[in-house]
Amino acid sequence: MRVVIQRVTQASVTIEQKIKGQIEQGLLLLVGICPDDTEEDLKWLATKIAQLRIFSDEDDKMNLSVQDVKGDILVISQFTLYANTKKGNRPSYINAAPPAIAIPLYERFVSILEGVIGKPVQTGEFGADMKVSLLNDGPVTIIMDTKNKDIF
Repeated sequence: MRVVIQRVTQASVTIEQKIKGQIEQGLLLLVGICPDDTEEDLKWLATKIAQLRIFSDEDDKMNLSVQDVKGDILVISQFTLYANTKKGNRPSYINAAPPAIAIPLYERFVSILEGVIGKPVQTGEFGADMKVSLLNDGPVTIIMDTKNKDIF
């Protein structure tokens, strides 16, 4: 899995002019899934994200997690995170999991994340044409990939 984590003061996702998910302070997660992602990857990533200390404490040091600040999370499926741009000018998405694999993994990831943070997570809609709006805080943007766990 690949995830772009953005610390936000607000974020929302709109589908067909209707807000599907909306948060205030917290994290916006853009999530890409590949065919060989596992339950272990989902659990590792959910736990790591929940405990990631990227919110400021009283001394303005990034020492607090989304759980510490009682923040919310908005999760958006994003197969384009697996774009391969090596050849030509049109990206290939062959490395992204097809919907039959990606949808259950995406839904399971959301469920695990809800369990880890102890509250509901807002989402977009897998495969929908979504309009994502955010106010990036910092800005703080972090990329994580379960295939490179050792560098995080």
